[in-house]
Amino acid sequence: MNNSGFNLCNLPPWVIASRHFNDNPHPLEVQGVRLANRFLFDRLDVIASPDERGTVFNDYMSVKFQLHHWQEQQTAAARKSLRNSYLRYLRGWMMDSNSVEGAVLKGWVESRMGIVPTFHKVRIGGTQTEAYYTYMVDRNAGSKRTSAINSQLDILHEFCQYELARRFPGERWVTLYRGTFGADDYDVVEELGKREKIIRFNNLVSFTSIEERAWEFGSTVWEIRAPLAKVFFFDDLLPNSILKGEGEYLVIGGEYRVRRVMCTV
Repeated sequence: MNNSGFNLCNLPPWVIASRHFNDNPHPLEVQGVRLANRFLFDRLDVIASPDERGTVFNDYMSVKFQLHHWQEQQTAAARKSLRNSYLRYLRGWMMDSNSVEGAVLKGWVESRMGIVPTFHKVRIGGTQTEAYYTYMVDRNAGSKRTSAINSQLDILHEFCQYELARRFPGERWVTLYRGTFGADDYDVVEELGKREKIIRFNNLVSFTSIEERAWEFGSTVWEIRAPLAKVFFFDDLLPNSILKGEGEYLVIGGEYRVRRVMCTV
């Protein structure tokens, strides 16, 4: 998998993207995020309700990035910049991962984890290709739409990791599913058997925790054991989420051991 060679994480890109990390995961931390926002996490520590913690998180983000002041800005561009918060990019991804918003989220993974995307509208064969240039055009266009979007996503990722630790103490993995119509479109790193293989996924990829929903998205369904450390977002993270209860997970990609699920219908 193409790696940028540098990142802002506590582990190098080739470790994060490897199958070996998935077998023995370690916490992933973007440098300085928890320390710089320690007052938020100190506040969350004394709140028992997940929904209340989510509300406090949203309020904190609104104040920190002045998202609630968008109507007071003097120009349309400034007002739009503040309205287009992290929530806009999550919605954009859910609608189409190949959108401008999708490029921004993939760009966050590339800049923080050092893992270059392998697909955006078309396959990306490397950083010197036309496909990579197209992705970068979308990424830059999306980044200009809002204020400090990468910093917003930094805190969102840290909050997600905090919540997973609170809700699933002692757990290191979650079983997830992905449906696809183009199983042959993925890079197969190694064949492990009739139903198991090592697949190279994009640097950010959607899964669901509900097997039945995965069949809605393709004739082939894969099951993976994803490290909680690589979960960037999940549907129940925030109150009033547009996908709350849908089982949606956004997971940092790389090489994954997948098992093809047999249809029982």
